Amino acid sequence: MPAIACVDTGYVFSGDSSLPTAADVFIPTSPTSTFSDISSRWNPSLSASLYRIDCWGAPYFTANSSGNISVRPHGSDTLPHQDIDLLEVVKNATDPKPSGGLGLQFPLIVRFPDVLKNRLECLQSAFDSAVKSQGYGSHYQGVYPVKCNQDRFIVEDIVNFGSSFRFGLEAGSKPEILLAMSCLCKGNPDAFLVCNGFKDSEYVSLALLGRKLAFNTVIVLEQEHELDLVIDLSQKMNVRPVIGLRAKLRTKQTNHYGSNSGENGKFGLTSSQIVRVVTKLRESGMLDCLQLLHFHIGSMIPSTSLLSDGVSEAALIYCELVRLGAHMRVIDVGGGLGIDYDGSKSGQADQSVTYTLEEYAEAVVSSIRYVCDRRSVKHPVICSESGRATVSHHSVLIFEAASSVKPTAHQPSAAVDIQFLLEGEEDLYAAVMRGDQEKSLLYVEQLKQRCVEGFKDGVLSIEQLGSIDGLCEWVLKAIGGSDAVQTYNINLSIFTSTPDHWGTVGQLFPIVPIHRLDEKPGARGILSDLTCDSDGKIVKFIGGESSLPLHEIDSYGGGGRYLLGIFLGGAYEESMGGVHNLFGGPSVVRVSQSDGPHSFVVTRAVPGQSSSDVLRAVQHEPELMIQTLKHRAEEVMHTKGGGQEDEDENEYKNVAACLDRSFHNMPYLATEEGIIE
Repeated sequence: MPAIACVDTGYVFSGDSSLPTAADVFIPTSPTSTFSDISSRWNPSLSASLYRIDCWGAPYFTANSSGNISVRPHGSDTLPHQDIDLLEVVKNATDPKPSGGLGLQFPLIVRFPDVLKNRLECLQSAFDSAVKSQGYGSHYQGVYPVKCNQDRFIVEDIVNFGSSFRFGLEAGSKPEILLAMSCLCKGNPDAFLVCNGFKDSEYVSLALLGRKLAFNTVIVLEQEHELDLVIDLSQKMNVRPVIGLRAKLRTKQTNHYGSNSGENGKFGLTSSQIVRVVTKLRESGMLDCLQLLHFHIGSMIPSTSLLSDGVSEAALIYCELVRLGAHMRVIDVGGGLGIDYDGSKSGQADQSVTYTLEEYAEAVVSSIRYVCDRRSVKHPVICSESGRATVSHHSVLIFEAASSVKPTAHQPSAAVDIQFLLEGEEDLYAAVMRGDQEKSLLYVEQLKQRCVEGFKDGVLSIEQLGSIDGLCEWVLKAIGGSDAVQTYNINLSIFTSTPDHWGTVGQLFPIVPIHRLDEKPGARGILSDLTCDSDGKIVKFIGGESSLPLHEIDSYGGGGRYLLGIFLGGAYEESMGGVHNLFGGPSVVRVSQSDGPHSFVVTRAVPGQSSSDVLRAVQHEPELMIQTLKHRAEEVMHTKGGGQEDEDENEYKNVAACLDRSFHNMPYLATEEGIIE
């Protein structure tokens, strides 16, 4: 991805003819030129290019003529009047109830089930088209891995939206099996319930119970010893199981997500273990129960060439299982269908993939068809567990930038004599005069280090040290070496809401202001969250950038909020987030497209977790805590005495009310309520 080039008036991308260049940007020709002059030449289209919205966001997000982010709920089939202005949704959700809003607090997750429905339909359509164009002899039947986001309404939507094409669910734990079975009660009876993960007797019993309850349940063996449990319990429960097995492929990817694939992967059976499983099933008279082959070569598969290699290897194993007498009928290609987080379509750095949905489906279908045709094996049903590609786009996390901190500007003090400190600094002066930035930076660092040592030794006063800082700041500005990046303090916990960013994955998500896109960003910034942790920052952004073009908060008239959105975060982030610093989950609204005057309707609104909720999650008892603190308040007021009983009583009531509010409210900053203009 092209780098951001800094120009006098802001930041544009260079090296890409589709993006704005310096020629598109107003350059002030006189000292009287103002930021309003610059902004008058800016437009939402330039912002869309600057933030690459049309690259990573298509076909669901765009910048509208009002300078706000618009959501296109039906993807490329969205009609102009169906666009949803994201800022209007946020206003409706967060404005006070007396003003007609829902009164929810930031941070806020906005979910668009229409986008989720479109993603499912596009995935199914891509495989249907590949099956038809290649004359494939079977069909595609996907499942959603509920670990990506176990929210009840998301899972229920997927079952509902996918019912017409037999879309099912994948579970990896006992609670996930329970929720999957419950949701599939309203689904298509032919939909798969794929049971992955480590298994004990209770897990296997639940999966077998699913067969008794007429769910299309498949128990996938992850480890060889699990087969003994399946055989034993199926006989005791008088259930004929459907069994799958996960194969450890030699094919693996080299990025972060491939670390648990290949022969050293966490799950799966080697070729020798597969042979032993087949032998044991034959001896038990249950070889006909083995019907599915599963594999996984890692998330975010970067290219179709790697995908084809893995699928072809798995198809060969599938054909061998058919030859050995198993009644195979399904090949489950696992997860790995990636999305383009940075819009570069480069397949690099775990942030991008080089293919489309259609190209992914073509690669899977053609690879299986080719191998099966060579071995004269009937084409199997194709299943995939594409969670990230299904749910990522439909959820947007909205948060406020509460304030910004500019780099410290030190001013030399005229009242402090620092002349003697500059004796012997002729080299610094000469380097500045000839514009030698590298030498100037070196001499500045040396000067600062000597002065710090002098301060520690008691030779310099704090006033003198401050003056030296001011001098060094002046030098850095003179040589163009000062860092103009601001820190934007955001009303969010990165640990809670974007755990994949700060964790070992280091996932980068598109982050964009959801409004003011008709104004040129006048600053660069990094994001610092509310937590008391130095890792609570976002200092890396899509495209390898170390800062983000942002608007000056102070320049925004009317005292309105500056709102940013984290996009493509619908998978994993909610289910993996913790309660670091006891910041709980965000508020959530569910928004559907409507033909009404605002193009949308809020179908569900849930306040974020209160302080009581998160305290209860870590085994505290909020009700008891409140009573304890109120009792303490009574004791203090009584001890205080003074014969002013009415005043003491009023003070106690105020304390009690404050405690009640604090336990009831969300842990995040309660910023000033106001309508966003």
